[in-house]
Amino acid sequence: MSSTFHGLQVAKRGMDAQQAALYTIGHNVSNANTPGYTRQRVSLETFPAYPAPGMNQTGAAGQIGMGVEASTVERIRDTFLDTQYRDETIKVGYWDARAGALEKMEEIMNEPTEDGLSAVFNQFFESIQDVASHPSEAGARSVMIERAEAVGDTFSYLSTSLKTIQGDLQNERDVAVTQVNSLLEQINNVNQQIQNVEPNGYLPNDLYDERDRLLDEISKFMPVSLEYTKSSGNASATSEGVVTVQLQTSQGPTTLLDGKTHQVNAISVTTNQDSYVTEIHIGDEIRNPESFPQGKLKGLIEASGYIDNSGNKTGVYASMIDDLEEMAYEFVNWFNDKHQQGVTLDGDNGVSFFNEISQKEGAATGIVIADKIKQNTNNIAAASGAAGTDRQGDGQNAQLLSQFRQKVLINSGNQAVSLDGFYQSVIGQMSVDAQQANRLKSNSETLQGAVEQRRQSTSAVSLDEEMTNMIQFQHAYNASARMVTMIDEMLDKIVNGLGTGGR
Repeated sequence: MSSTFHGLQVAKRGMDAQQAALYTIGHNVSNANTPGYTRQRVSLETFPAYPAPGMNQTGAAGQIGMGVEASTVERIRDTFLDTQYRDETIKVGYWDARAGALEKMEEIMNEPTEDGLSAVFNQFFESIQDVASHPSEAGARSVMIERAEAVGDTFSYLSTSLKTIQGDLQNERDVAVTQVNSLLEQINNVNQQIQNVEPNGYLPNDLYDERDRLLDEISKFMPVSLEYTKSSGNASATSEGVVTVQLQTSQGPTTLLDGKTHQVNAISVTTNQDSYVTEIHIGDEIRNPESFPQGKLKGLIEASGYIDNSGNKTGVYASMIDDLEEMAYEFVNWFNDKHQQGVTLDGDNGVSFFNEISQKEGAATGIVIADKIKQNTNNIAAASGAAGTDRQGDGQNAQLLSQFRQKVLINSGNQAVSLDGFYQSVIGQMSVDAQQANRLKSNSETLQGAVEQRRQSTSAVSLDEEMTNMIQFQHAYNASARMVTMIDEMLDKIVNGLGTGGR
């Protein structure tokens, strides 16, 4: 037969269990607005009944319940939704970086508007046509020089502005590398704290939350795979253990953080003199930037520029800057060549209209009108024919110069296109890339939001639900306390009421 005090122990266990549940509800309510917090729940289990089966068991008719116990405090979290969320976060990080870079580029190029390069070219062409129609008018020639200076200034402004934004993106890329390494160190520190707690049989739920939050953060930058290793000692069966973080690349997985040894393989980038990424180092391993996986870091590397497998500069801004250099180089050399074939107003052979440009690199910022042209407008070779002939009223060479948009040929891919067509294709490609980046960014954000909503419906704290649970556990606690009072009255009768007969 069980002890007279059996009921007190059962009631005490009930009070302890409901109290633990109430304290957990209080913890949930307090962290309802804490980023990354996962609601927790006390797992209540029936305490083993009395007596336990055995050879020397008592002759009781049956086992008597021993009440309830709070076995563990668990997080309510779906790891499958975590994986989905991080997969979408990778895409959001990549397309967001790419869309942001292209948006700034569109603002700089400013096409099609009255202030873009195309409009400045149109004004220059019109001024050349005016010279062709009125070759002896000094005013028309002066306007042509001013319009030519505007073309050079616009090329220089676009190139300088693009390089400035490119430099900002390169700095942002370096900051992203620092952030990744910092996140890895933080995850490693949390791993060590978890490893110190779990062997004692506890579940460090708040540390699990912090680690998952950091893993969500790092998934913006690159795709990672996770491998959990159980802690030794008296660790709970539901403990998560320490996590090993690996980077998934086309060349195979690379360990960023070894949870067993607590070794962090920091990421660093090697750049050339122009800050283009040439190699990516992960610990002792080297990865090519072209094969680096998708994520915010890859988006910034592509935007700011890198050296591909063929040794060529590539990237969003690198390509646009190279295209401007190509245009400026071909334009200046073709224009100078045709201008030299003309005759000046004084009957002399034509000279170079612009200072010579010998290489494509830096051509966009090197368009300068020759001193002879600026000092004397008569040196504009608007006429055609042989030197010394009276061709002052001839504007045929100026007419030819005004058509250079269709005459200048630039190699684009496997074919030669006009200067006009080349610039239109460059602007068109930029617009298509920007639209694609914005569309895929929006789609990824929509999918990420949908997964996050499902994840929050599982893991987030609902104050209404917690209030309901609080009332439920409060009533259970009060009932257990009332049991203690009732048993106390029973014991009072036994202690003070029995054995008083005959007095």
